[in-house]
Amino acid sequence: MKMKYLNKIKLVKPSLLILTIVASLFSVSLYAHDAAQDDQLSEDITPSSTSTDRIYVDKKDPYLMIKTVAGKTFKRFADEQQAIKANPNMLKGIVREELMPYINYKYSAFKVIGKHLKKTTAEERKNFVPVFRDYLVTSYAQVFTLYDGQPVEFSPARNFSDKRIVAVNTRVLMQGRDDIDVSFKVRKDRKTNEWKAFDMIAEGVSLLDSKQAELGGVIRQKGLPYVTELLKEKSDRDIVFKTNSAANKSD
Repeated sequence: MKMKYLNKIKLVKPSLLILTIVASLFSVSLYAHDAAQDDQLSEDITPSSTSTDRIYVDKKDPYLMIKTVAGKTFKRFADEQQAIKANPNMLKGIVREELMPYINYKYSAFKVIGKHLKKTTAEERKNFVPVFRDYLVTSYAQVFTLYDGQPVEFSPARNFSDKRIVAVNTRVLMQGRDDIDVSFKVRKDRKTNEWKAFDMIAEGVSLLDSKQAELGGVIRQKGLPYVTELLKEKSDRDIVFKTNSAANKSD
């Protein structure tokens, strides 16, 4: 019976197209910016005092944050490419270190639980959140095995002083076919005034909504602890480099 539900819960890769979109989002090829933004970028992104390889990320500016995280993440991929090919699970470490500090996984986890939240206990939610975080780590790490360098344009930043949630809009430049519009949903924490991403919308499809729809029925029928265990199994999977055709067929 458990396998029946396990097979329904997939990593964040509903199709090869979405896989490519997700991977492309963090490309270091950033085109849509002006001179003023370049000046701001050089001022705010400076090496830390402990390591010249560590780059400061301004979490008070959602637009600058996304651009900076993109650059530092793919620098790691480039620097460690040979080691990653030998041990693909290194991608989990890179995602955990470079991406997860800027993703509000707790907020996303609670959104996935959705309307079933009141039917769960504090202990169940406490156990679910870190497992959901590990699930995201494995999902994104697997996605990045398909990255092939598609460039991304970032729309100009807008005034966000009176906002709590903003969309950082991007366009993935696809050679030989239509470009793909994607946006990051980023939320401001009222206590820290820092911004973190919690969802991505690709061509009108929200990955967070997709996960909520996918897991909601299982939470309703089997309970949150059951889903926690299922996601734990998914999180423990090894990262594997696959051909595009194999990745598109896999679950």
